[in-house]
Amino acid sequence: MEIILEILKSSWQILESAALYLLFGFVIAGILRSIVSADTVVKYLRRGRFKSVFYSSLLGIPIPLCSCGVVPAVAGFKRQGANNGACLSFLTSTPETGIDSIALTYSLLGPILTVMRPVTAFISAMCAGLIENYTGKSYAGSSQPIANLSCVFDGCCGGIDSDPLTHKRQHTFSEKLRAGMRFAFDDLMGDLAVWFVLGISLAGIINVLAPSSWVNAALGSGTISYLFAIIVSGPMYVCATLSTPIAAALVMKGMSPGAALVMLMVGPATNVPTIAMVGGLLGKRALGIYVGSIVAISLLMAYITDIIYKSFGISPKVYLGLPGESVLWKHAEVIAAIVLSVLILRVLWQNHLRNFFNVSITGESVNQIEEPQKCDCCGQKEHQTVVNKH
Repeated sequence: MEIILEILKSSWQILESAALYLLFGFVIAGILRSIVSADTVVKYLRRGRFKSVFYSSLLGIPIPLCSCGVVPAVAGFKRQGANNGACLSFLTSTPETGIDSIALTYSLLGPILTVMRPVTAFISAMCAGLIENYTGKSYAGSSQPIANLSCVFDGCCGGIDSDPLTHKRQHTFSEKLRAGMRFAFDDLMGDLAVWFVLGISLAGIINVLAPSSWVNAALGSGTISYLFAIIVSGPMYVCATLSTPIAAALVMKGMSPGAALVMLMVGPATNVPTIAMVGGLLGKRALGIYVGSIVAISLLMAYITDIIYKSFGISPKVYLGLPGESVLWKHAEVIAAIVLSVLILRVLWQNHLRNFFNVSITGESVNQIEEPQKCDCCGQKEHQTVVNKH
């Protein structure tokens, strides 16, 4: 019982350090959702062999999608005319990082790894995309795009019988912002909540139970520690948000910053489900470029990261919990942790626990009832929509 309490205490301390930054990341993700449409993204993913790769590598960094979630998005981009190199670079940079995981990295691992993480994602994405576009035969710079007629703000009509630009202008700024916040704190948080809770819990377990001597011996420094991080994190299904507290806990136990960077890069992007989907979408050759670029660039940047820490005599441990020295900041961390916990419990209840308890009590699940309604926002003809969607 005492060990369980220690694990819970350690997990809560990590949550306090992360909550304020993670909430900020969700807000920024919602704002990005409200101002950046899929059509805008695809427009840049079709611009030449180099430019398309550059834009897609850059655009993928702040977007908070997990590795399995980004594959369907890229399939849609490909249908709209994006070339293979751009698709591959977007597939590479997006799952490795995101505005939420960047904020979380700063709170738990400090500014150096916070910078190295998106830089590594960008370089590996550029390498993958450029190799694909300049050496392969699958480059398609003039693919016939398929129009995206969906409403990016509420999905109310799918653009049926309506010009997408006209439909887009019918939403006010406040409607767009509310839609972005719904996406951030309903959809995005719903996708990440289970993984974040799991990551925080595993980090607490590592802090309490993992022997520092074993972690330091296996992951302390050098090429062996990088390879071991690849072997451990590669096949696992971990999103960028989940991998961050786990890496922070291992750093506290003696893992080198370079090995932590490898874990943060390789784990979210090279798990088995993603590899299978990337191979099916873009082919075996592109899959080899994808995995090879991620592993090679991660190893190189891990070596550079450790050199930076050693050259300046910096210990990564000093950054864990450093902002909490201020009493005011500590109070803000506690409040943010409580708010984040309530929001996570809310989405867990809506997405998982409510149906579980309904099944347990009644013996059958309760499904949402669909009925035809007329869309108030764009005046389109009656269509099927979920009750209370508007």
